[in-house]
Order: sequence, then structure tokens, then C-alpha cells
Amino acid sequence: MDLGVIGMLALLLACQLAGEAVTRAANLPVPGPVLGMLLVLGGLLVLRRVPRMLERTSRGLLENLSLLFVPAGTGVILHLDVLRAQWLPIVAAIVGSTVLTMLVTAGAMLATEALLARALRRRSRSQA
Repeated sequence: MDLGVIGMLALLLACQLAGEAVTRAANLPVPGPVLGMLLVLGGLLVLRRVPRMLERTSRGLLENLSLLFVPAGTGVILHLDVLRAQWLPIVAAIVGSTVLTMLVTAGAMLATEALLARALRRRSRSQA
């Protein structure tokens, strides 16, 4: 069944809406769109492939992603007085969260490498 670009966009938005509904109903500390994307991932894992129209729709969204930053830029300009007054805590939060993200990512990468190396050692021992 080929839904077309509009159908795939509707499907993506429906997954986002479902994720939002679940997070609000269950009072989960996870953004609804994140849960919605997990629903999309689950569907793709069941299908074991990415439908052609979903790929086309996703590429179109990604190519125009910069348009979604216009409202954020407008908000920054609108609240420049707040940014001037609170610049130090804002910069500290940005730098701190960036460093924390890099450390967590490095830790996850090292843990993944260790798990893969252990699995390879087990496999080579069992084949020997």
C-alpha cells in the first residue's frame, strides 16, 4: 500500500500525536515526539525496511528543516532583554550541557566498543 507523501506525513504526525497522548496520559518525563519517533522505529523494525515514500517524505522534511528555526530565532529577538539579563546562567547551561552530552556520548561509545570486543572474543573462542 503506497500512501504517498501526504499520507506518510500524516502517518508521521499521527505517531507524534500518539506519543504526545501517551506521555501526557502516563505523565512520562519524555517528550511526546521522542516517543512518537520510537513508534516509527518500531514500525520500521517490524517492516524490516524503509518504505520508499517514507524515505522521500523524510528527505523533504530534512531538506527544509531550517524553516523550523525561524520561530525560535524570532523568540530570541523578542526576548533579547531577558538574554542580556540572564546571559551568564544561559551560557553556563549551554556549555555544561554540551560537555555533559559529550561525556555521556564518549562513555556510551566506549561501553559499546567493549561489548562488541567481548562478543567478538567469545565468537572467536567458540569457533576455535
